Amino acid sequence: MSDTDRDPYRVWGAEISPYSIKVRSYFRYKGIPHQWIARTAAEQAESMKYAKLPLIPIVATPDGDGIQDSTPIVEKMEAQFPDPSIHPDDPTLRFVSALIEEFGDEWGNKWMFHYRWAREADQDSAAERIAKSMMPDAKGDALAGMVDGIKGRMVDRVWFVGSNERTAPQIESSYQEAVGLLDAHLDGRAYLFGGRPAFGDFGLWGQIYNCLSDPTAGAILRKNAPNVVAWCERMLDPKNEGDFETWDSLAPTLAPILSRFVGGLFLPWSDANAKALEAGQEEFSVTLDGQAWDQKPQKYHARSLKALRERYAAVADKSALDPILEAADCKRWLA
Repeated sequence: MSDTDRDPYRVWGAEISPYSIKVRSYFRYKGIPHQWIARTAAEQAESMKYAKLPLIPIVATPDGDGIQDSTPIVEKMEAQFPDPSIHPDDPTLRFVSALIEEFGDEWGNKWMFHYRWAREADQDSAAERIAKSMMPDAKGDALAGMVDGIKGRMVDRVWFVGSNERTAPQIESSYQEAVGLLDAHLDGRAYLFGGRPAFGDFGLWGQIYNCLSDPTAGAILRKNAPNVVAWCERMLDPKNEGDFETWDSLAPTLAPILSRFVGGLFLPWSDANAKALEAGQEEFSVTLDGQAWDQKPQKYHARSLKALRERYAAVADKSALDPILEAADCKRWLA
């Protein structure tokens, strides 16, 4: 009996969670039978039967197994549902797509989380949506108390993505510059790598779509990046509209994104974070684009960099890939 003949997968998540909607978008694209379940307080006990950590998304398979962490979820499903593939046949593009997926998950999350909790209007909007998603029937003083509690917890956690008084301007300027470059890249192009979504689309989109839902970051997108907004809406239910392009056709607008943000910010930050953990440091500082970045090291990011380096090492023929990575100042962080 095939997976499509069995009970559907169950996916617990939240609209306000970039990793949840990343997984939901993937399930929709692949046509995998599934039930999307907004995780409320009432649903939490059931969802935790399939989770090791109280984090969403959580996927329950038809066999009763649980899967967590958006990237492993997508990779496990891709092995079972290979068509239509989210990976280009070209191993060079395949790795570049995976690199952008990781960049979206890790650096894109800095954009989303910082903007969501940096200003009162965004704090109020996000906290109320989270409260209503967890307790749909809450009203009046009960809702207001939940909103205040969520704001208090989340605003105090911006350090987790490296957001502080020193780094905030760099986070915001890199977001604004990046969405401008993305808008140019998506001009006349349905998805990041051509006519169908790739691995990289899902990782980066989840963060930027959540930016679109927030007052400040969303206003920047609507004013300056109409092609990115259209891509955000398209990725809610993505379709196979054509083939992946070649690097030659993608390079004029994709290479600047790799160079400016992946090689210039994300990978040197990732390397410094991993080295700080290895050295047992409680805080580290690294110069990114000529500016000091201070942050407490994060274990998960070190593991993801290790996995990315292993993915790079597994590319059998790097003759076409390495010149691209060298030009974007990415290779030295991966080799």
